[in-house]
Amino acid sequence: MTPEQTTLSGLARDVRADFPILVTDLDGKPPVYLDNAATTQIPRHVLDAMYNYYCNDNSNVGRGVHTLGMRATDRFMRSRERVRAFLNAAEAREIVFTKSATESVNLVAQGFGTQVVSDGDEVLISGLEHHSNLLPWRRLCERTGATLKVATVDEHGELSLDSFRAKITERTRLIAVAHVSNVQGTVNPVREIVAEAHGHGIFVVVDGAQAVAHRSVDVRDIDADFYCFSAHKMYGPHGTGVLYGKAEHFERTEPLLLGGGMAPIASYDGPLVSVPPLRFEAGSPNIAGMVGIVAAMDYLDDLGRDEVGKHDAALAVRAAEGLRALGGITVYGAQVPRGGIISFNVDGMNPHDVGSHLNSFGIATRTGVHCASPFIDSLGIIGSVRASFGVYNSMEEVELLIASVKTA
Repeated sequence: MTPEQTTLSGLARDVRADFPILVTDLDGKPPVYLDNAATTQIPRHVLDAMYNYYCNDNSNVGRGVHTLGMRATDRFMRSRERVRAFLNAAEAREIVFTKSATESVNLVAQGFGTQVVSDGDEVLISGLEHHSNLLPWRRLCERTGATLKVATVDEHGELSLDSFRAKITERTRLIAVAHVSNVQGTVNPVREIVAEAHGHGIFVVVDGAQAVAHRSVDVRDIDADFYCFSAHKMYGPHGTGVLYGKAEHFERTEPLLLGGGMAPIASYDGPLVSVPPLRFEAGSPNIAGMVGIVAAMDYLDDLGRDEVGKHDAALAVRAAEGLRALGGITVYGAQVPRGGIISFNVDGMNPHDVGSHLNSFGIATRTGVHCASPFIDSLGIIGSVRASFGVYNSMEEVELLIASVKTA
């Protein structure tokens, strides 16, 4: 190992004890968890924060004047402000809590898309997208009479600004693109795509689910109209998502759900008065989830998000390099991965069989189409094995992955 690799392994050792599930044994082996693009494990810091909330502050928010109600409301409001700071959004009202990145995209598609897309218009996505950033736009097009267009990727699965330019027309109203591909970790030029789109008066939605755990994200620098992600892919709890949107866009966005908390007063026949962000948060909120996502943000910031990104990317680079050197292995994507994800196949083997084989060594990977079947189809394969890396993974685990694949 190089000195840099040794340091990175040391980082993993430093933080591994923070994750209770990683000190357990699975069939007599310590878990080698390389399925972080699907969901990350949760550090004790996050678990303790959520436990503390339930033990000391548990109540509903927004109406009660009793002590617990005011405590819970205070944590609810502070959570929104913390997320604003994490993304460098201009105002807390630009932060909406959802249950997932998927719900966030659907809210934009149904609540905003229907305001700006009509019959004969076009919605443009990339050929790399997760189903969650494909199917809502397909439905929008089917319901409005618009056309769904796809920006192509090159033979390495890379997406260029030129591929978007080639598809933009005078009827393009909205672009949706992932910040980082969930299949092979491709880091897309979202800032440049947004600048190009805005030059044509086109709105842009960015799926940041695979980005926020691996790099600093500044939504004002990217300048996207909407940006979304999920807590469970950044060391936080399931069932908690975030949607950032520019304040002026939220003013014209219709709510996905109606109910308690989203309007101060309701009547049988009067106008519904509701303002962002509560307009989009009908029902009792997942307060513990919000506490958890804030704790996860604190954890990442304490480690340094850019340092975490360098660590994850270095593991992916070594994994790709080592697997290619074995021969008989196809690693998809750029020669030098930039994200913390790689996808590969062993010649002549079904990816599910490879995943099962790796599991016998205690290595958890993801196999299949990764909820991105159009992109997988474009590669001419039935699926792949995906290894995705997090703060607790080490270079030793990468070497174990390479050695285990070799035995396949």
